[in-house]
Amino acid sequence: QLQLVESGGGVVQPGGSLRLSCAASGATLDSYDIGWFRQAPGKEREGVSFIRSRGGSTKYVDSVKGRFTISRDNAKNTAHLQMNSLKPEDTAVYYCAVAHIYSNQGIFDSRLYASWGLGTQVTVSS
Repeated sequence: QLQLVESGGGVVQPGGSLRLSCAASGATLDSYDIGWFRQAPGKEREGVSFIRSRGGSTKYVDSVKGRFTISRDNAKNTAHLQMNSLKPEDTAVYYCAVAHIYSNQGIFDSRLYASWGLGTQVTVSS
């Protein structure tokens, strides 16, 4: 059974950077589409970034475009989210998840993702 573990979170000042990792075990990631989501206190979980299993096309929510970069390393069974120019509003628990997404409309629909990690906390504060 596929298990996901996120790491790389922490406390960073505004303008700083973090690189999150998502390590998979129990199955290979190469056939899955991968999404990064986040949930801030009192807010709903939102999709942040997405990468296709085939071709590696990517998608970002508008609020992180130009600052975050998603990538995957199928050989190492991992995915990453490079986060630059962090803002206080980026503070949240970040989750990676996998799915087979057949329609672009479902890319950030968390209900379509079957496997999730437990999350890693990102806090942006001065």
